Amino acid sequence: MQTLSVQVQDNYIQNFMSYVNNHSENITISKDKNLEIDPYFYERKQDLEQIIEDSENGTMEMLSQEQYEKEMKIFFKDLNANANL
Repeated sequence: MQTLSVQVQDNYIQNFMSYVNNHSENITISKDKNLEIDPYFYERKQDLEQIIEDSENGTMEMLSQEQYEKEMKIFFKDLNANANL
């Protein structure tokens, strides 16, 4: 069995549900709680997994706390300077 995500136009939902009901021996419908809470859950999950992998294999640079604080000071200084333009 395969799991798919299906988007159905509002005006077609009755036709779609009729089709599903007529083929219920082959189709099971269930709601994905993750997608109810966040429609982009799986895209975000994939992005996070990639970030974790990149940080673990050294592809992504990790900053020390000191480096981070220095970078953030510069960022906010530039942000404030640009806000006053």
